[in-house]
Amino acid sequence: MVKITHRKSLGTQAVYDIGVEQDHNFVLANGSVASNCFNKSHSTAYAYLTYQTAYLKANYPVEYMAALLTASSSNTDKVEKYIDTCQKMNIDVEPPDINRSEENFTPAGEKIVFGLSAVRNVGQGAIENILHARQEAGGKFQALADLCARVDLHLVNRRALESLIYCGAFDCMESNRKQLIHDLDLILSWAQSRARDRDSGQISIFDAMSSSSSQGSDRGTGFEHAPKAKPVEDFSSSEKLKQEKELLGFYVSEHPLKSAQQAATVLSPISLSDLSQQRLKANVSAIVILSAAKTILTKNGDRMAFVQMEDLSGQTEGVVFPKTYEQIGSFLEEDARLIVWGKVEQRDDKLQLIVEDAEPIEKVRMVMVELTPQQAANSSEQKRLQGILQDQSGDKNRAKVPVVGMISTGEQRQFVRFGSKFWVQDYRAAVEHLNATGFQANATTLVGIRD
Repeated sequence: MVKITHRKSLGTQAVYDIGVEQDHNFVLANGSVASNCFNKSHSTAYAYLTYQTAYLKANYPVEYMAALLTASSSNTDKVEKYIDTCQKMNIDVEPPDINRSEENFTPAGEKIVFGLSAVRNVGQGAIENILHARQEAGGKFQALADLCARVDLHLVNRRALESLIYCGAFDCMESNRKQLIHDLDLILSWAQSRARDRDSGQISIFDAMSSSSSQGSDRGTGFEHAPKAKPVEDFSSSEKLKQEKELLGFYVSEHPLKSAQQAATVLSPISLSDLSQQRLKANVSAIVILSAAKTILTKNGDRMAFVQMEDLSGQTEGVVFPKTYEQIGSFLEEDARLIVWGKVEQRDDKLQLIVEDAEPIEKVRMVMVELTPQQAANSSEQKRLQGILQDQSGDKNRAKVPVVGMISTGEQRQFVRFGSKFWVQDYRAAVEHLNATGFQANATTLVGIRD
């Protein structure tokens, strides 16, 4: 250790890393530099923490991601991004389950189950009461009526039960959510009546039979005899997803864009969570669903719109100026699934997308060219194909139909994506011309329906 006998101040200067022998704040009397130990200790601590984090993610991926989701549960953008990360890691994130969910995100084998605290309108008191009834007063719930008979309905009220039904928490025992909603009033009246009878010391013959059959356990609630409403048809898939989004903040059991996700990779779209990695003014495309669309009038009386877009990884705002609105305004509706083209812009320190074109993903076409291994390896055939595609591109700004080559060898197929300079404008004309010149081609949608 160097003994400090004298030191002098050099005034306010930049502090450099350890080991720098000049331009430092502190110089000892013998000319030595006083080490700033903070930098080394800080970098060592970060390196150690990074190693621990990487080890946990590599060896305990489900537990790691569950902890990460729980720690970020108050940040919707982060949770949505981490759910997308889970999907890329082949980890399913399932909706809340009344018999498996804990308060927070919970590992369940190779899956993660949403925590009950993620459900809107379900308070802390209700969660604690449900978990206590499940863990210490009878085990897993057998039915909605069984739960209502075993919890405190002052804490687990009607609004909380409705939210749990709508988000799928009772799907493990009854998948028809609409039926449960219709049953709810009858079951609540039945459970409240039973609670009053218990408080007054009365017991019905059905309760006596249930208690006898349960052989002294606490599980004899008589829920089998609870009243039910007339059978009704369940909500549609789109209604269920909308309810999940409203109550959880995310699409969990399914996503409206999932069916197009794999095929959409040939269009080279970006994920909205990666928007910050794009340079300003960069031309990008994205597969999105509109969660909101607001049309306004400019000072000149022209229509324009602000849209809220989201995909499986995140969300961002889009701006549609009047000239573009004239072309795509009819597509700008809530829940519309679109592919959008535009430029990255920044406004008030927030990134947004200036939408220049859009099309419903159901209408997006791709040209598929089937090639033999011999054709794919023949340079003259390659040049001939490229020449045909360039002739069919037309106006480069309007050539938005991608072309994919499919090389078949026995039962194996390999896909080759052609660059955007080989995209075509009129897919019907391109397919017709390719077939007429000896190439086997067809047009397909993102979901694989051929024309």
